[in-house]
Amino acid sequence: MDIKGSVALVTGANRGIGRAFARALIEHGAAKVYAGVRDPATVTDRDVIPLRLDVTEPGAIAEAAAAAGDVTIVINNAGVAGTGTGLLEGTFEGARQAMEVNYFGTWAVSRAFAPVLARNGGGALVNMLSLASWAGRPVFPGYAASKAAQWSLTDSLRQGLREQGTLVVGVHSGFVDTDLSAWTDSPKISAADVAEQTVQALANDWVEVIADEETRRVKAALSQPPRPEPRA
Repeated sequence: MDIKGSVALVTGANRGIGRAFARALIEHGAAKVYAGVRDPATVTDRDVIPLRLDVTEPGAIAEAAAAAGDVTIVINNAGVAGTGTGLLEGTFEGARQAMEVNYFGTWAVSRAFAPVLARNGGGALVNMLSLASWAGRPVFPGYAASKAAQWSLTDSLRQGLREQGTLVVGVHSGFVDTDLSAWTDSPKISAADVAEQTVQALANDWVEVIADEETRRVKAALSQPPRPEPRA
């Protein structure tokens, strides 16, 4: 699709990957970018339009869809880590929050904006997924499960929105250099790199972005039989 002249909505666009998505769209000629955030006062980029949008509030989502009726690109980027839920200890509160935001939030926004995209010619829907979509992680099982669910949802949306001409793109990446991954010193890709690759995918009608080498390795391993971890 043509990015130049497009109108986009990016959830969670006040920082991190969301802000990078907004900047990349503007730099590639988008006519307007809405920054969908819980608190519009947190949006400091003057090139975007702050829009109140809490992805866990049905009323707020409906209001945002009504206010941004000219949207042709929707990027579901808002997400949480769901901390506090260990594999064998801790409460399930963090895991439930991750599922509520990452999975149900993406679903609710997609459902609300699908008719908007249809009215505006089909456009594109982008979901920010993760390497964890394909690989469970004992250190953050709730987050990984929410991303696996979000990946499945993305495939369902791709099939379900095909008839209305909506391009559905899944973006997978390992650790991105944002606040969300500040706890680890593992190799990280920049938010700007993820955003640029995503814009290129939109411009070329690609349905998937595999942003870094580690994610490519994990995806390739899916076709191999599982191997037991070595014992200590």
